[in-house]
Amino acid sequence: MTSQAIGFLDSGVGGLTVVKEAFKQLPNESFIFIGDQARVPYGPRPMAEVRRFVAQTAFFLVSKQIKLLVIACNTATVAALPLLRERLSIPVVGVIEAGSRKAAAVSKTGHIGVIATEGTIKSHAYQQNLTAIRPGATVRGLACPQFVTLVERGAANLPSSSAKVKRQLRPFKTQPMDTLILGCTHFPILRTAIQAAMGPTVQLVDPGAESVAIVKQVLADKHLLADRDQTPTAQFYTTGGAAHFKRVAEQWLQRDNLDVQHVALTEMQQYQLPRQTEGSFNEA
Repeated sequence: MTSQAIGFLDSGVGGLTVVKEAFKQLPNESFIFIGDQARVPYGPRPMAEVRRFVAQTAFFLVSKQIKLLVIACNTATVAALPLLRERLSIPVVGVIEAGSRKAAAVSKTGHIGVIATEGTIKSHAYQQNLTAIRPGATVRGLACPQFVTLVERGAANLPSSSAKVKRQLRPFKTQPMDTLILGCTHFPILRTAIQAAMGPTVQLVDPGAESVAIVKQVLADKHLLADRDQTPTAQFYTTGGAAHFKRVAEQWLQRDNLDVQHVALTEMQQYQLPRQTEGSFNEA
C-alpha cells in the first residue's frame, strides 16, 4: 500500500497550494488531485449540498485506490471531515486543525484574524478550534469570497487584484491583530497582495501547508510512506475546463506538462455513499 497515491480534493484550484507544499515535504509520494471547478465556489452553498459534493469527489479518489485523503478545502473540511473519517477506511486529513494550532502558537498577543469563504466563517470552526487551543484568544473573521473568484479566473497577479484585496481587507487594518489565517486554500495564491494589505507586522498562516506536516506524520505512524526508490507520479482531474486548470496549475506549481483530465459531472454522480449513509451527508 505504500506505493499508492495520496488523494487531494478541493472546490477548485485552491487546493493546489497544499499539493505544492506536499511536493516539497513528500518528494517520493504520488498524488491524485481533483478540483470541482464546475461547482466552485463552495462557500455560499448550503452545507448539505457541500457534503454531497465532497462525498462524490472523495469516493472518486477512493476509486483510484488512494492510501490517504486530504480535504484541501476549508469549507469542505467544515462540512464533511467527521463523516468521511467515520465512513472511510483510510486516514482523512483536513486543514482547519493544523492552521489553528499554528496560529495559536505563533501569535504573541492572541489577537488572530481569519479570512475565508462565507461557509467557513459562518461555521465558526476556526474560532472554536483556536479558543479551545488558546483560551482567551480574540478571533475575528472576515468572509472574502471575491478572492476565490480572482484565483479561479487566473487573475491573482494582476495589479487590479491587489487593489481589490486591499479594499476587502480594510476592516482588519483597524483591528489589533498580529496573526492572520488564510482560511481558504485559494488564498495563499494571493499571499503577496494580502501581506502588502496587512503590513509586515502581521504574520500569515497557511493551514494547507501546515496540514502537510500532519499528513507526513500520519503516513509515518501507519508505515505508509513511499519507498525512496519509488518513481512518483501526479495526476490532476477537474470537473471544469481542463485547459484552464492546466494553465493555472502549471503556473502555480511551476511544473510543465501536467497530466490533467476532465471529469464530467455526470460521472461524479455515480460516486455516492452507500444508501444507509447518504442521510448523514444530506442533513442540514
